[in-house]
Amino acid sequence: MIRNAYFQKPMVNIAIVMATLLYAGIMISLLFFLDRPVLSEYSYNLTPFETINQYIVNRDYFSTRTWVKNLFGNIVLFIPIGICLPLLNRANFRFVRFLLIALTILVLIEGTQLITRLGSFDVDDLLLNAFGACIGYGVIRIFIKSVFKRKPF
Repeated sequence: MIRNAYFQKPMVNIAIVMATLLYAGIMISLLFFLDRPVLSEYSYNLTPFETINQYIVNRDYFSTRTWVKNLFGNIVLFIPIGICLPLLNRANFRFVRFLLIALTILVLIEGTQLITRLGSFDVDDLLLNAFGACIGYGVIRIFIKSVFKRKPF
């Protein structure tokens, strides 16, 4: 993994791996262990934009905390995936490859939530999470290009 990492300095790559592992640990804790009641039955949404639409149209029925957490939290919390994946392996700077890996990770997370009943499978969460990962991907591409004055790959 480090051999194909973006940066050539081992210490930088080790720091990126450590930050990625820390992020993964925090996300696993947030998604599966902290304050997560086990649902008595399977819960899922396969209709794109149904949940997002509910939060926007019925905004007055939700607290600001719930509204922000469910819409913006699902975006912001997954931005690091878009930053870490390309830095861990240069090949992940290719957008299609990056997107396939990110979507695989996100489907595994949503599927695990469904199977363990520690959350529910929601295609809207998947869309928001993927959007967040794409924001991170764009940020790291712009950063590499502007700071290092070179193409990311």
